[in-house]
Amino acid sequence: MSRQSPSPSPAEDEQRAGVIVFPTRITEASGASFRAKAPTLHHGVLSSLRDLIVHNELAPGTRLTESVLCERLNVSRTPLREALKVLSHQGLVEILPNRGARVVKLTQEDVRHLFEVIGALESLAGRLACEHLTDAELCEIKAIHYQMQANYIRRDLPGYFRLNQAIHKRIVDAAQNPVLFATHENLNIRLLRARYLASQMDQDRWAAAMREHELIIDALGRRSADETADLLNQHLRHKYEAICQHLDSL
Repeated sequence: MSRQSPSPSPAEDEQRAGVIVFPTRITEASGASFRAKAPTLHHGVLSSLRDLIVHNELAPGTRLTESVLCERLNVSRTPLREALKVLSHQGLVEILPNRGARVVKLTQEDVRHLFEVIGALESLAGRLACEHLTDAELCEIKAIHYQMQANYIRRDLPGYFRLNQAIHKRIVDAAQNPVLFATHENLNIRLLRARYLASQMDQDRWAAAMREHELIIDALGRRSADETADLLNQHLRHKYEAICQHLDSL
């Protein structure tokens, strides 16, 4: 029997923003029940606002005017303010006392520090995943990869990116280390926009990322711990190098 999967995203514990919450396991039955529930207004506003930032529709440094965002998202000020508080704790938005909020702009040093840690975490996750990954989990990762490849061919960057992140998340989950999972989850969200733009800004880099994913999944399938760890580390380093060429736009 395959392992039970963790809560699907950090958004579940967003109301406890600022506190690192280690993920808990859920049964297949409870997981089905959870997925069947309609998303809350709070979660919907949060997800929409985060996507606007990650997809660069709200550029770094942009002042976030509540009236404009309320009209754009068709919501009241209360759920919007809740979402802004969560995004502030996640490092995507800066709350300005008595002056509203604005989108955070990462410096080159910020990006370097984050990628150094994320690279180390994903490398470790890949090594541990080779020890614990079940055949069912490997099949799931491969299926997501094929869907991601289809989005790449269609040049559907948002769809590609969503599946790309799902693969990385499943590898981290397969490490079966809740501390690793929670730490990665809390740090990676700050890099989502940078990781998204790394593919958007450079078509050659996007193609290279696809090839790197194929190699990673192949190494995972062979349960080659050292190779998987090295490939993941290289993959993150290449992404950082691509971002460094465009940091002015971050």
